[in-house]
Amino acid sequence: MRQYYWLSSSPLSSNPSLSSDSLSSDLSDAPICLEASTDASVDLENLRRQHQLILNAIGEGVYGVDLQGNATFVNPAGARMIGWEIHELIGKSMHDVLHHSKRDHTPYPKQTCPIYAAFKDGAVHRVTDEVFWRKDGTSFPVEYISTPMRDEQGKLIGAVVTFQDITQRKWAEAVLHRANEELELKVRERTAELYQANEQLKELSELRSRVVSMVCHEFRNPLNNILLSVSSLGRYDTHLSAEQKTNYLLGIEENVERMTQMIDAILVIGKVEAKRIEIQPSQVELVQFCRNLVSEMNYGSSGHQIEFICRNKAIPAKLDEKLLRSILTNILSNSVQYSPPQSSIQFRLSRQKQQVIFQVKDRGIGIPPEDQPYLFEPFHRGRNVSNIPGTGLGLNIVKRFVDLQQGTIEVESQLGVGTTFTVILDAERRSLAAPEVVE
Repeated sequence: MRQYYWLSSSPLSSNPSLSSDSLSSDLSDAPICLEASTDASVDLENLRRQHQLILNAIGEGVYGVDLQGNATFVNPAGARMIGWEIHELIGKSMHDVLHHSKRDHTPYPKQTCPIYAAFKDGAVHRVTDEVFWRKDGTSFPVEYISTPMRDEQGKLIGAVVTFQDITQRKWAEAVLHRANEELELKVRERTAELYQANEQLKELSELRSRVVSMVCHEFRNPLNNILLSVSSLGRYDTHLSAEQKTNYLLGIEENVERMTQMIDAILVIGKVEAKRIEIQPSQVELVQFCRNLVSEMNYGSSGHQIEFICRNKAIPAKLDEKLLRSILTNILSNSVQYSPPQSSIQFRLSRQKQQVIFQVKDRGIGIPPEDQPYLFEPFHRGRNVSNIPGTGLGLNIVKRFVDLQQGTIEVESQLGVGTTFTVILDAERRSLAAPEVVE
């Protein structure tokens, strides 16, 4: 509202000589129109109210400080976030109220505070990784901007601080960071698995190529022998005696048996490589098991004597009986095969804590030192085996079966003296599932 006041230089009654006409003439010639001071006050009040409404509506915390760092104003959102009433904060040091300590509770000196720096260096300071403290002593992560405040002459008179609680953002960032770490870990694990699988495929491919090459080589001799025997029987049938024919047929049978053994061994190796062997531990009384095995081996042996030695009356264990039988049968058969007739073979069984130890010692031809590093390679045979039949796959299968049960196998050998095989297995094995059992 505008109000107008008409003012004269003196009251009318003070000069009786003035007529009404002359007074009218004077008033019409020099009127004084003043806008009341209440007009500026109203505009200022409206502006103040607008500023107050803006501050009240802002969701972020806003407060102002003077050059001493004392609060000159605080908006409701800011006061609510730190748990104070507005009137309690006015005139207080805001650094002492909400910025006195760092996240780890160590003191935060005013000299290094970015809020104070704003009205000292006149620059805007933005901080995203600090905390403010509530009245109840708890803290929360904040992001704030400290902006210097100047008067009409450009003189620094304080600073305005705008801040927001970023707890939810920090929580979301932590969740995202954790999810990223888990994803990266899974990616690394999967990459390692794929790399391992790829390496296994390479090894399997190389093994298959090697096996195919070896199989072709190993099959050639028995096939040639069979072909020669069949050809001789066909060509000289009428000239051969019954005994000669029988020898040819026995030779064919031996070569077929040798090829069958190789095929069976190759199938077992393939199943091990494809992880299709199922470990099925069961309770086994090892002393009786070994006695029975020795009896079977001695019954079929041609003059060799296997001597079983064990100080225990009974040794209970939980092992895969089928795999154990294959391991011991292969080792004992080798000892018989590569030992002189009528020689003795020692088979010892013992238990130490949670392990069972099987040891087979012979007085055979021994293994050359240069062959020992390759003893468990498929189709590898010692250079001193001469015409002793064999596939070169038995010990490879033994090593694989021992590894499947997480055991160890050791060999000590001396040419012309003999060989000792030692197999060590855990007495208690857990079942390992797989899709197929070795037949």
